[in-house]
Order: sequence, then C-alpha cells, then structure tokens
Amino acid sequence: MKSGEQWTSKLGFILASAGSAIGLGAIWKFPNVVATSGGGAFFLVFILFTFGIGLPLLLAEFLIGRSTGQEAVSAYRNLAPNSRWHWVGYLGMATCSILLSFYSVVGGWIVLYFMRAVTGSLLTAGRDYGAFFDQTSANPWEAVLSQGAFMLLTIVVVARGVKQGIEKASRILMPGLFLLFVVLIIRALTLPGMSEGLVYFLKPDFGRLSSEALLYALGQSFFCLSVGGSCMVTYSSYLQKHEPLGKPALSVVGLNVMTSFMAGIAIFPALFALGMKPVEGPGLLFVTLPAVFEQLPYGSLFITVFLALFLFATLTSAFSLLEIVVAAFAHGDGARRIKMCWLFGTLIFMLGIPSALSFGVGSDFVWLGRNVFAWADFAVTNVMLPLGVLLISVFVGFRFPRERLQAEWAGESAWARKGLALYVFMLRFVLPVIVVLVFLHGMNWLPI
Repeated sequence: MKSGEQWTSKLGFILASAGSAIGLGAIWKFPNVVATSGGGAFFLVFILFTFGIGLPLLLAEFLIGRSTGQEAVSAYRNLAPNSRWHWVGYLGMATCSILLSFYSVVGGWIVLYFMRAVTGSLLTAGRDYGAFFDQTSANPWEAVLSQGAFMLLTIVVVARGVKQGIEKASRILMPGLFLLFVVLIIRALTLPGMSEGLVYFLKPDFGRLSSEALLYALGQSFFCLSVGGSCMVTYSSYLQKHEPLGKPALSVVGLNVMTSFMAGIAIFPALFALGMKPVEGPGLLFVTLPAVFEQLPYGSLFITVFLALFLFATLTSAFSLLEIVVAAFAHGDGARRIKMCWLFGTLIFMLGIPSALSFGVGSDFVWLGRNVFAWADFAVTNVMLPLGVLLISVFVGFRFPRERLQAEWAGESAWARKGLALYVFMLRFVLPVIVVLVFLHGMNWLPI
C-alpha cells in the first residue's frame, strides 16, 4: 500500500533529510576529531569520503524508498518478494528505536539546560560546571522528566504528519539552525586571540593523519548522513515519482559537511580566545561552553542561542528516528498515525529510562566497563548501523530488480545514467569492504 503522505516540495524533503542527518555528532564531536587528526588535511579527506562513499549509500536508500513509495519494511518486501530482505526494515526500526531511546536522554539534558539559560539560572560566576552537570545527569527526576519532555516534543511533531508536522518543523528549525550558527560565528570571530583557534581547527597537518583517523573518517562518511537505519528509505518514500534524487542527495551531503565546518568555526576561536581546552561530547556542551560564555559579554544570550542550536539539531534527527517506526504501522492513515506516535513514542521513552538513570541511581549497573547508556550507544554505533549499511549496499547491488533500477535511474542527469554500472559495482564490491573495515575498527579488531 502506498503512503498517502508526500512532501509538499523538494526543498521540504531536503531540509527534513538534512535535519535527520545533522545530529549532535556533527557539532560536538566531529570538529574536535578534525582538529586533533590533521586539521584541514582530515577535513579534506572527510569531504572526499563523504561524497565518494556516503553519497552512494544515501542514494541507495533514496532509490529503495522512492521506487516503492512505501515505508522501510514494505519497501524491501515490494522489491524482493518471497524473501527475508524485509528484515532489513525491521533492523532499521530496532536500530532507530534504541538510538532514540538514549538520544532522547541527551535531548532531555539540552531541554533542561536551555530552560535554565532562558531563565538566567545557568551561568553563575565561579560555578564548577563539571560538578553541576554530574549533579544534573545523576538526578533521577530531572533526567527522566527532561527525557520525557524531549520525547513529547518529538511525538507532537511527528503525530501531525509529514506535511504539517515534520516538513513544517524542518522548514523552521533548519534555517533557524544555520542562522544561529552565523550569529555565533560572527561573535567567535570578533574575539581577541581567536586566530589561534582557527589555525588549530583548519591548518593541514598530514603527519597527524593516522590510519585510525582515516578509518574514523570512513565511518563518519556514511554515519553522518543518517544511513544504515533505513530512515532515508522512509523519508524518500514520500517523494513524488518524477523528483530526481541526485540533486537532493548532493544537497543533504553538502549541508552536513557545511554544518560540521561551521561548528568548528563557531567553537574553536571562542575556546582559544579564552584559553579553554578543546573537548568533545557532553563535556563540550554542558561543561566547557558554559564556562566560555560566562566570561563573555552577553554570555547568557549566546549560551541560550547555542543551546537552541543543539536542540534544533537533536529534534530534527529525532523526528526521523520515530517516523520510521510510526510509518511502518500507520499505513498512511492519519488517525492511526496519531495512535502509533503516542504508542511507540511512549514505549521508546520507557526503553530509554535505564539510560537516563545510568549516571545516577543506575550507575552501578555496569558490565565490561559500560553502563546501560554506553551499551546502547555501542550496540547502535558499532554493530547495528554498520550491519544496516552493509545489507542495504548488498541489497541494491545484487537484489534490486535491474529493470526497476534502470527505470529509477533514468530520470537522473546524463552523466549519472552513464555511471550506473560503476555505481552498482561500488555497491557490490567496494562499499561492503569499507563497511566491514569500519565495523572491525569499531570493535577494536583491527591491529592499528
């Protein structure tokens, strides 16, 4: 059954897809990896990998979705009837559910900090922001309630549908995200001593471009585009059949690369101008940046802007993670969509409670050095996403009906049509090898 939902325009699809791809990793982790792994040299390699590896994989998901006009499970079943390939759709649903369960915990922290920034209670002279974050994340009531608030925002938007919910929100949040970035970049570049941060972030140093850094860049080239969980299969199923895929895919890749670049330009000059040490992950957002903005004029305003930016990026990713599950059960029925949103949104919220409690009352539940939150992150990032990417690459390379693939490709540009044989060859023999290398690296099974 074809979905009754459709994007109102190609721009709406691009913004929603870019919003799905642009997450916390692009803002709080990737810039620091760039800076510590060769600066401009690493960034150049990442760009080449993203367009050469991530783009073909993104197109693979787009092809599956647009060709069938169906959500992930039904799409694989449509293209490969009487087979077990539809389990790739179920794998994507499981991956996105687990990812959203702990992603919403971080989203909850951002909601909590954003509210404190708005009320002016976040920045306090002399505050130990590390201890303050530990106290916040360890408080069971704050952790669970803020996670619930983030999930509530996600459910409300997705329940309104593709046009009135996800697309409308993305049309506001994505331009807002880039506007906030511009504001922060202008502020960062007007700080005395900011040039040292720019040099640290962008100066090419091929001597620091290690084999481990190259493997990380390989993994990021497709993880940063939200492929592997079949989210993009579901999103592209809402495209009209005549819409080309090449230009939207290039736009999504370009917006993601630009976001990572803008994050580094916004963060590093401010850090170096105030003598702060670069860090990544929660330590950057919840510890280092509050300490930075506390020392700046109008610091409360700018930390509020930065937290709004992070909240926008987190929400737009969360929409796609919930949408893949809801779409599989809504069957294009608006009333059923609302019920499924509340049902699965609540179930995912409950699934995430152990992760929310991992830093407080649940901190003693540790196995092999990881708490529940860390295990959920490890399972998704190191096992489920690489497996999903591998299966999607093999599916389009070997199982996608050739006639249908040629028909789907016929609407692309002339140079793209000529490159179909090369594209299929990459999906069959090149990209699977790369994904396996990334998987082995993530499991620490490579001797490097």
